[in-house]
Amino acid sequence: MADNARWFVVHTYSGYENKVAENIKTAVENRKMDDQIFDVFYPMEEVEQVRNDKMEVVKRKSIPGYVFVKVACTYRRRSEFEDEELAMSDEAWYLIRNTRGVTGFVGPGSKPIPLTEEEVAKLGIEKKSVEVNYKVGDLVNILSGPFDGNSGIVDSIDLTKKVVVVLISMLGRETPVELDLDQVENAIG
Repeated sequence: MADNARWFVVHTYSGYENKVAENIKTAVENRKMDDQIFDVFYPMEEVEQVRNDKMEVVKRKSIPGYVFVKVACTYRRRSEFEDEELAMSDEAWYLIRNTRGVTGFVGPGSKPIPLTEEEVAKLGIEKKSVEVNYKVGDLVNILSGPFDGNSGIVDSIDLTKKVVVVLISMLGRETPVELDLDQVENAIG
């Protein structure tokens, strides 16, 4: 069931994100629905702010008014005239939708639409770990992006930014290209 889990976006009253997330988590525990609702998340970011002539680092909500919920989904047909679609259970929908502070799901009408894998990655909701099996000086193949299919030599690796700089031959010159760690693989094996 966890294989078909998807992230959904829940709209809340502004300033209620923390309370909504806690209420959903509590309701999931009380109703023993942890096999249907796996995670509740609202993104926070650290921002430098000047207060009383001092620089302080404060946390704030990066997407105010929204909470992200990871829910188990199954394929089902809403009517005989529609194709099968991935949808959450009615119980999960009811629990989330009727949580105090929730104004609805993001999607047309009352129909929640799950986020795509690309949207999840862009929003930084789920961090995927990347195994780096190459080092500076290794020959690597580029797997995706505009340089897909090219090979090059690793010039530098920055694990904090999760990027690698690869020198590829373009127009007779070695050109540095910055790529995500998962966009390249060791050419040797």
